[in-house]
Amino acid sequence: MQRAGIPAWQRVVVDIPGPAFEPTPPRVVGDTCPDVECDGWSTAKVTLRSASVRGERHRYYGQPRQDATCAVAHERTGTVVFAVADGLSSAAASAVGAAEACRAAVWALHAQLDEGRPDNDFPAVVSFAVDMLHRSAAAISPRQDPEELVATTLVAGTARPGAEGIEVSLFRVGDSSAWVLDLTRPRFHPLFSGKTEGDVVATSVTALPSVPQTLEQWSGRLAPGQVLLVGTDGFGDPLGDGDGQVGAMFAEHLAAPPSPLWLGHLLDFSRETFDDDRTLLALWPRSEAR
Repeated sequence: MQRAGIPAWQRVVVDIPGPAFEPTPPRVVGDTCPDVECDGWSTAKVTLRSASVRGERHRYYGQPRQDATCAVAHERTGTVVFAVADGLSSAAASAVGAAEACRAAVWALHAQLDEGRPDNDFPAVVSFAVDMLHRSAAAISPRQDPEELVATTLVAGTARPGAEGIEVSLFRVGDSSAWVLDLTRPRFHPLFSGKTEGDVVATSVTALPSVPQTLEQWSGRLAPGQVLLVGTDGFGDPLGDGDGQVGAMFAEHLAAPPSPLWLGHLLDFSRETFDDDRTLLALWPRSEAR
């Protein structure tokens, strides 16, 4: 329907679309979880946009969105604290786990900034998130293994304004990932290793509340013309190496910060075989926000 000359938004299609159907409402598992969630704001130095959408598979089967994201600004330092999580489909209440992991990581990092720490203590953040996941699992089903209930990936970190730009530091547990989008080429530079090693595709995922022996971390500075992207594999899988149609679309629309609603609409693109939940958080240095 069109009113007052304003056209209704049409679903974004990349290549061959997936099947069209009206989504079924998600079952409530521990908490409510909307189909689509988006956020957007700016500090003096950084512009943030984020969106999380329920995938076609979960829409069809009436399952909740199992992705989550959370971000806050630390008022005194101007640091942006962020987290993205992807609940494992094998876990019965993974939507709860993803949301709780994001909240716990952001709270712990924010508390470290309050304490005036010059560097992030990521192992302490992971430990706190694990503790909160165990608490959540105990509240849902005290006798069930937390890994069977609330298992989730997690990427979290900070973007701190510095004398020479925005200093980014982040870690991950699981197969969610992060990229730096170089707008001058454009190219997507992955900050962590991918799912494949040669021709072998990894089939197992280390997920909280399990803790990996070695915590993957990355630190660096956002240069002019670069955007930090943090996303779940629902975004990363169709993106691939960034050289295809999905990469071209996002490089075009992320050249400047879009409206939060437009990012959510864009992220909800239809493409055959890609039906997972999708979450993407993007950070631009403020000088790049046009």
